[in-house]
Formats: sequence, C-alpha cells, structure tokens
Amino acid sequence: MCNFPQKKKKKYYFAAKKELKNGSIKASATRKLAKKNRLEVIQRENFYLKKALTYNDIAKINLVMLYLCEGSKHQNASVCFGNSNPSIVQLFLPLLRRCYMIDEKKFRCTVQCRADQDTGELISLWSTTTLIPKDQFYRSRIDKRTVGIPTTKADYRGVCRIDYFSATIYNELKIVGRLLSEGL
Repeated sequence: MCNFPQKKKKKYYFAAKKELKNGSIKASATRKLAKKNRLEVIQRENFYLKKALTYNDIAKINLVMLYLCEGSKHQNASVCFGNSNPSIVQLFLPLLRRCYMIDEKKFRCTVQCRADQDTGELISLWSTTTLIPKDQFYRSRIDKRTVGIPTTKADYRGVCRIDYFSATIYNELKIVGRLLSEGL
C-alpha cells in the first residue's frame, strides 16, 4: 500500500476535484449543444406543417383539438376558451376566425389572475394579444386564495378566458370533437 504524505493527498484530491468540475462543465456544454442541434433538426423537418393550417379542414381539426383540450364543455350558448399561454391563445383565435364568419362584437374576455397582479396591465396585455378591445373585457377575477401570497413566476400573466357567443359554433366544435375522439 502506498502512503502519500498528507500534503500530496490534498493536492491530488483538489486537482482531481478541479478536473472533475471542468469535465462536468464541458460535458454540460456538449449536451446543451447537441440538444440545440436536435431541436433545430426537428423544427426544420416539421416546418412545412405550419402551411397545413392554411387548409380549412386542417385548421378546423386543429381548432377542435385545442377546444377539446382547453375549452369549456359545460355551456351550450357560447364558445369558452381559456389559457395562460399567449402563444396558445394566439393559435386558437386565428383558427376560430379562419374557420368561421366571426362577429368581433360577440367576443368577451375575462382575466383570471392572482391578488398581487396589476389587473389593468394584464387587460392591456391580453387585449393586445387577442386583438379584442379592452371595452369587451369583463372585470378581472382575482383568486382569493392568493391574497398575501406573492407570485413566484415572473412571467405569469394570469389566464385569459375568451367567450364567443355563438351556440352554433359551440355545438359544431363539440360534435366534431366527439366525431374525432371516436378514433379512426
């Protein structure tokens, strides 16, 4: 058995620890770059699908799928859709507007948020996101359970609930959704 003096043991220990840390940093950077490259390939290979939304049947199927996931199924007089992600809302509304003759005055929105959030600022943000005028927004609904509890996610902008008053469109989305969910 080899006996190293205590000083040499410490020196080798710290050198090995430093090498391990440097190796971890390099491995992490390599993994991040590989992931970035994989995601770029996936995006490139699937970019053509974006054009598919220009076909009305495909647009309607996407609209119905979004509604099945995020829309209310408990009403019969209006389409009710809510989400906290502006990108999802910006996908849903153009699809709705593309698939149906929409009367913009039939839209109403409600911002559902936490107690420490500025409701005026949120209404402005969601009005810009949805292209629905502020005067078509109902009073914001504040979650009473959040009083005194700070919002931890800095980019959380509440939920935008969109109502479009049309029983015909609601019923069509519901029926097409049922037909699609029956499978192939």
